[in-house]
Amino acid sequence: MKAVICTKYGSPEVLQLKEVEKPIPKRNEVLIKICATTVTSSDCFVRNIYTLPRIFRLPARIALGFLKPRKSILGMVLSGEVEAAGQDVTKFIKGDEVFAYTGMKFGAYAEYTCLPVNGKIGPKEVLIALKPTNLTCEEAIAIPYGGTLALHFLTRIGKIKEGQNVLIYGASGAVGTSAVQLAKHFGADVTGVCSTSNIELVKSLGANNIIDYTKNDEVNFKVKYDIVFDAVGKRKTSKLKEQCKKALTPNGKYISVDSGRPQLLIEDLILLKKLAEKKIIIPVIDKRYPIEEIVESHKYADKGHKKGNIVITI
Repeated sequence: MKAVICTKYGSPEVLQLKEVEKPIPKRNEVLIKICATTVTSSDCFVRNIYTLPRIFRLPARIALGFLKPRKSILGMVLSGEVEAAGQDVTKFIKGDEVFAYTGMKFGAYAEYTCLPVNGKIGPKEVLIALKPTNLTCEEAIAIPYGGTLALHFLTRIGKIKEGQNVLIYGASGAVGTSAVQLAKHFGADVTGVCSTSNIELVKSLGANNIIDYTKNDEVNFKVKYDIVFDAVGKRKTSKLKEQCKKALTPNGKYISVDSGRPQLLIEDLILLKKLAEKKIIIPVIDKRYPIEEIVESHKYADKGHKKGNIVITI
């Protein structure tokens, strides 16, 4: 089968398309023929740990591999079709269309992968569910990464409530576009921070107010926020972001995607499926690339200006 192998840490050119052995499912696994995946910020960090501050590089090597990623096939989310199921698997059968978050197991940059059927994310666990019935596999794959992370930070960390004022910094990225839609669904008044070119997109997702960071490096906040959610993390900072951190109500919370390891649950993926089927959550796709153009897709991601998701078709 075809798979993209990360040969060492570095620029997008370290990714190479090769022929590898097709996996065989174990008793508790499903074999999935992958239709699509995405280029996530996590994939890019793992591909090139040199983008991390020096203090974090040694811990990253210990966790991921010293000279190259221990899991050579990257890719953290996928959509596809179950081709075979191990004898202990009862949740899925051959022909089921699914989408999944593979977590630190990776493996989505390939034609096939085997995933264990478990419930809670962990170093060797995944989240897998039937994909939304109203979406194609390419559309469905634009939901798991940003959606599960946004749910974790808004609900479990932020404890979002109806009627709150929520500001989302980085509202046009994969996590940000999901966060805007979910915050709106939970009844919040949403302010999105984005660039001029993304204003209409963020408005269309439900944001009540927009702050254009390309035109406002100093903002006199008249509104205080119950939650300020930084959906881009430490890789992007600005004077405006520092002001956003302080624009909180007395009991307000500042949350960043860098804040600890997310606790992701299978219930999150199932909820996202239901919300997508009700068109409460819509997938946001910036560009599509075939797997043969994986290097070009990572080059585009490295520019840091993608809108929503970059989809890789397989």
